[in-house]
Amino acid sequence: MKHPFEILPPAVRKRVFLVLLIWTLGLMVAMQVINRPLQTAAAPAGIVSYELAWTPARARAILAAWEPQFNPPMGFKLTKPYYAAFSLGFDYLFMPSYAAAIALGVLLAGKRRGAVFSRAGTWLGWGALVAAGFDALENFALWRQLIDLPASPWPQVAAVCATIKFTLILLGLAYALLGWLAPRRSV
Repeated sequence: MKHPFEILPPAVRKRVFLVLLIWTLGLMVAMQVINRPLQTAAAPAGIVSYELAWTPARARAILAAWEPQFNPPMGFKLTKPYYAAFSLGFDYLFMPSYAAAIALGVLLAGKRRGAVFSRAGTWLGWGALVAAGFDALENFALWRQLIDLPASPWPQVAAVCATIKFTLILLGLAYALLGWLAPRRSV
């Protein structure tokens, strides 16, 4: 099996990765700005608390805490669930960006190491893309909770997808960091 980004010529991989990394970090900053109003006592991590609610009761408590109107930066009066819906929509732009950046970072890190390390990177490269797929499913489940009352199974579906997504992302990031920060083996 080949890594999903081995189709890129080796000479351009690092430049494409740097562009993707900068774009992804910019989107992360935007996501933090969007998430800030969603941080409440019921949802201390904002949208991430909602992603990992697990139960209908916890999801309802988060949505109830988001009900009061607030004035976002643009001055429009919105309820926070509408702001959460915007966050979920914006996340669809973020998904391919982080997935591609992690997958390409894993490929670059794997090429710095031996064949066994590189083979694991192939799986983790695909894992980053799979993480974006689970993120999309998770957002669908969260959206269903926003438009309906958060009844089973949507909080559980969202939490399972979020857990798999975060696990795959963290594995890819750890692999890439290990590949770049650990001293090279002399051959």
